[in-house]
Formats: sequence, C-alpha cells, structure tokens
Amino acid sequence: MTDASPAPAPDPVMQRVTEAVAFGHQDDREATRSALLALWAEVGDDGDAFHRCVIAHYLADVTPDAEEELAWDQRALAAAYETTDERARSYHASLAIAGFFPSLHLNLADVLRRLGRFEEASAHVEHTAARVDVLPHDGYGTTIRESLEGVRAMIAAGDTSARDSSPSS
Repeated sequence: MTDASPAPAPDPVMQRVTEAVAFGHQDDREATRSALLALWAEVGDDGDAFHRCVIAHYLADVTPDAEEELAWDQRALAAAYETTDERARSYHASLAIAGFFPSLHLNLADVLRRLGRFEEASAHVEHTAARVDVLPHDGYGTTIRESLEGVRAMIAAGDTSARDSSPSS
C-alpha cells in the first residue's frame, strides 16, 4: 500500500483558461482575449486569487494596448500576493507561488519600459532578479533569465520598442 497524496480535484476554470490560451497558440489572439475576458467576468474582481492571477497574466499577453496590458499585469501581481502555495498546489502539485513572481515582475518591467517609465521598470527588473533563483534550470527558467537580461539592456538603452519575444508583441 502506498501513501500517495490524492490527485487534485479537476478545476473547471483552469480547464477553460487552458482552452482559451490554445486559441492564442493558433494565432487567434482575439478569441483568446474574448474567452479570458468572459472568464474574468465570471470569476470577478474578488474571486479566487489563483484564478485571477492566471487569467490576468494571460490577458495581459493578448492585450494590444500597453496601458491596459499594464493594468492586467498589475492585477496578476496583486492576485499572486493573495495566493498561497497550498492553493497553487491544489491545481498542480509542482506549483509554488514563488515561481510566479519572476515572470509577473518581468512582464511589468517590460510594459513599463515600453511606456517609457524606466525607473518603475528598473524596480521590477530588480524584483525579478531577486527571485529568479526559485526558477528551475530548464527551458522556462532559461527563457525568464534571458528575457530579464534583454529587458534590463533595453531599459539601460532607453529603448521603448516591443521585444520580438514579448507575448504581447
């Protein structure tokens, strides 16, 4: 007999997030955006913080207006601070909320940079740099680390152009 933890219960909201994001992988960003906005309306501004974090994070990626993208990135970060490891693990056993922060801060740094708000962008770059040690040394971790260096260099150069690898570009 093994002492295995029970599998997490299915999460219908996260399933719908996954389905919505799949539209984006098919180059249908508007379908992704529409589906995520509908989910946000259902979850609400005071709904489950884990759901709000994930939905807002993906919404920022498919929002063409930088100011609106910034608002979604800010919502994602605020919701992450309300989320616990226990809640993240209830969706997937490998998740820890600390692993969300490097990406969330990096996204904020990038959009603030594109808006010419370099001082604020630099602060989020430093938050990212302080947290990248929690990321695995895999493809995802490498992407975040490389993007961090790219955003840092663009801030130093006063560059407000969109990065080729930016999800919102």
